Parts: sequence; C-alpha cells; structure tokens
Amino acid sequence: MSIKSAVISQIQQVVGETNKDLPPLTDDLVLMNSGLDSLAIAIVVTRLEDTLGLDPFTDSDDISYPVTLGDFIRFYENAAKLSDAE
Repeated sequence: MSIKSAVISQIQQVVGETNKDLPPLTDDLVLMNSGLDSLAIAIVVTRLEDTLGLDPFTDSDDISYPVTLGDFIRFYENAAKLSDAE
C-alpha cells in the first residue's frame, strides 16, 4: 500500500467514525476544511504510525506543519525516504 493510499484510507476511516461529511480528498484540500478536528488528526497520525511505522511529527526537525492534504502526504513520503536512507 502506498503512503498516499494509507493516509487517505485513515482519513476516510476517522471521518466515517465521526459521521461527518467528507469533502473530496484532493491534494489542495486544506486540512482544517477536511472535517477533521485536532483530535481526529491526532488519531490519524497515531494510526499511520501503527500502519507505516512513521511519525514525522516527532522524527522531524522541521517546525512547519502541513496545511493541505498534499502537504500532509508529502510529509509522510519524505519521512519514509529519510527512514529508508538510515
């Protein structure tokens, strides 16, 4: 499963569990407009850590956080590349 597929799958699951409407998951979707609040995003991050073995938020020295879904996916893809390089 690709990182993008894993991210989208987890977002769909978490939003589905909250019974909220899910907008189209495009790269330019602003995360704050995705139907996910901060707790839901934390749940997605935790589940992705379990699924992918990555937590780029604690493993990264980057102080900027992803704004869009595309940024979020690239954040994980970059963490995976760094992890593979080690």
